[in-house]
Amino acid sequence: MCAHTSQIQKVEKLEEQYKAKLSDESKRDLFDQPSYHIIGFTHSQMLIIPQEKPHVLAAATWGIAPESKSVDELKDYYKEARKFGGGINARSEKAFDHFLYKQSIYTKRCIIPVSAFFEPHDHKGNKYPFVFKPKDKDFLSLAGIYTRIENKVTFAILTKEASPLFAKIHNKKNRQPVMLSSDQEKDWLKDDLDQEEIEGIIKKDYDKNQLEYYPVSQDLFHPKTNSDVEAILDRVEYEELELDY
Repeated sequence: MCAHTSQIQKVEKLEEQYKAKLSDESKRDLFDQPSYHIIGFTHSQMLIIPQEKPHVLAAATWGIAPESKSVDELKDYYKEARKFGGGINARSEKAFDHFLYKQSIYTKRCIIPVSAFFEPHDHKGNKYPFVFKPKDKDFLSLAGIYTRIENKVTFAILTKEASPLFAKIHNKKNRQPVMLSSDQEKDWLKDDLDQEEIEGIIKKDYDKNQLEYYPVSQDLFHPKTNSDVEAILDRVEYEELELDY
């Protein structure tokens, strides 16, 4: 599961990298504020680039919900949905037959730009968070799907079976988010892709040499500690870890 992200760059940086404009200027100040640690289960607002409007950065709620729901029903839906992941992630293996995902996989795919994301490493029953960041650019492009509910958009990050790198780090669940290379970003938002082409993008492994990754503070997993601070992105060394990272 990918349930922890970070987005610390200004909206202008997003607009430059993705050649997209913020759809609602009134939210620029909000999204210009750095979010060092965004927790999926809080169903935060993040910016996505939707397939229907690929030149737009649109505010969306993290946690995909059925379009049959109303906005007023979302709060209760998320409480109930927590049992099965809260809609934070969508398993790409189920994208074409799951009752919810199949409504979006052809026509409502999206890019979720993040400055970083976090995954847990298990060592003797203890969790150690690792951060993953891009080496040579400001953002990583995560692949997602979304729904539109009245005036709101809800989304999930697509996940897949872990590559060797992520199997080493995320060694309990062996999952990872679907990351898009620069070349894949435009393809992901095309309207005419068939199932084989979509699956081809999902299955292609991201170049691990383009990633920086290292352990960070275990405060990331402590709900009573404010981890939305700049220091949460700092490297922390743990003598007990024997990983070659």
